[in-house]
Amino acid sequence: MRISGSMIATALVAATAGALLSFSVTRTAGQGLPGTRTSDGKPNFSGVWQALNEAHWDLQAHEARAAMVTQQGVYDYEYARVPAAPVLALGAAAGVPGSIGVVQGDGQIPYTPEAARIKQQNAEHWIDRDPELKCYLPGIPRAMYMPYPFAITHGTNKIHMTYAFSNAGRVIHVDTVEPPPDDTYMGHSVGRWEGDTLVVNVSGFNGKNWFDRAGNFHSEALRLVERFTPISADAIRYEVTIEDPNVFTRAWTIAMPLYRRLEPNATVMDYPCIEFAEEFMYGHLRKNQLVKRWEGETLIVDITRKVPPGDKLHEWYRR
Repeated sequence: MRISGSMIATALVAATAGALLSFSVTRTAGQGLPGTRTSDGKPNFSGVWQALNEAHWDLQAHEARAAMVTQQGVYDYEYARVPAAPVLALGAAAGVPGSIGVVQGDGQIPYTPEAARIKQQNAEHWIDRDPELKCYLPGIPRAMYMPYPFAITHGTNKIHMTYAFSNAGRVIHVDTVEPPPDDTYMGHSVGRWEGDTLVVNVSGFNGKNWFDRAGNFHSEALRLVERFTPISADAIRYEVTIEDPNVFTRAWTIAMPLYRRLEPNATVMDYPCIEFAEEFMYGHLRKNQLVKRWEGETLIVDITRKVPPGDKLHEWYRR
């Protein structure tokens, strides 16, 4: 069912993106000239944009570390931890860059005590639990600051966003629409203008997304208020207030700039991560294991796949 649903969603988004790309042959699809406005006088956000920060790894301020998955090194100190076996062969490419963080105010995410324990467990079991590794749709706001470009096509009463990762997309409705029949990964976005700021209320989440690779998560009760404010012709201040009474004790906010990609041929290239993730997702279900061994000049990696028993198999896909 996941494969069929993903293929259908991919086809629909690809068709939409294809139609959008036909609007211009001299500039990228929807690429608005910097500083231009729409016919009703609103800022034209059309273009290809990308966040340039470390929120993808962890929304909160953090030191650089050897990998997302580490183990105790020679000394029992946090700074002395070394990459764990699954990522050891990647060397420095597995490292996590440090960050000043994007959480506003005191920089803390106000988890309830129980949710804080789940967040810690998520971090410890990152490989098994992060929806990104399974190429599930990234959700909002995570899609906005993943290390991939995304395109905005600005219409009169609809604003469409196309993301490279997982062929994801969403429509911000700047008019009155009926809510969707079910909750989704990407939620339901309804916008309005406050001066030159686009304010977007997002709800209708299925609760299966994370905010980053550090295990920060939410439930189906998540509600977002996004604010897109022009900083210059080529930069937008992106601010999101996050509220989820099932997980957090109060509302909290993240903020960052989004930058226009200025290459004359900037576009959102296809990133077929569904295909890339298939062996990770389903390889352990093969009768005859495909990926068994890797041998380099200094490392030999032998891989043993296993199938979780009973309902635990379903739970692994559900996360």
